[in-house]
Amino acid sequence: MNDWLSSPFFGIILCIAAFAVGVYIQKRFKTPLANPLLISTALVIIFLNVFDISFENFNQGGQIITMLLAPATAVLAMSIYRQFAILKKYFIPTLAGCLAGSVTSIITILLLCRAFGLDETLTSSLMPKSVTMPIAVGISEQHAGIASITVAAVVLTGIFGAVFAPVMARLFRIKNPVSVGVAIGTSSHVGGTTTAIQMGEVEGAMSSIAIGVAGLITTVIAIFL
Repeated sequence: MNDWLSSPFFGIILCIAAFAVGVYIQKRFKTPLANPLLISTALVIIFLNVFDISFENFNQGGQIITMLLAPATAVLAMSIYRQFAILKKYFIPTLAGCLAGSVTSIITILLLCRAFGLDETLTSSLMPKSVTMPIAVGISEQHAGIASITVAAVVLTGIFGAVFAPVMARLFRIKNPVSVGVAIGTSSHVGGTTTAIQMGEVEGAMSSIAIGVAGLITTVIAIFL
């Protein structure tokens, strides 16, 4: 049993099973709060605590999933290819939206960290929370941040975006699919993009584009901080 728990397959199977349950619950109740990422995260945490399984054992498989995160992000290029005409048509608004969102995210984090008296290490760890995981961890490490805190911040940001993006779009009556997609991708990276894809192909494609553009902008801005 101990050999199985320390095997990478344990963490991988647990993640897949938890996410499958999350997808089933979402299809069953059809509410933004029933987000598969949120549900699967909660199920994994509960499972590990109930059966007293260490995070180190679970993370044997988690590290493999993390390693596959970067190539998985590249798969989103298919949606970009399908909507390339829209990207060309709305290139300037897309770039402006990503720039505004990235700058706002960074400034907000810097001001909040200063207001709550957080040190530079925590500030550097939280600063790239809105960009996709591989880019965020790279920025954090270059600025002497703590990678584990960055990972947690990125995951929480993605969950928040995935759950509340449709609600915010309806609340502020944002009906333009390009605007919705750019806003989601810039603010909540891949986590939010999963919801954007469900909202529509244009929303998903523009959100996918915004992930890369926002990541590049954030990387450039971080150089000067």
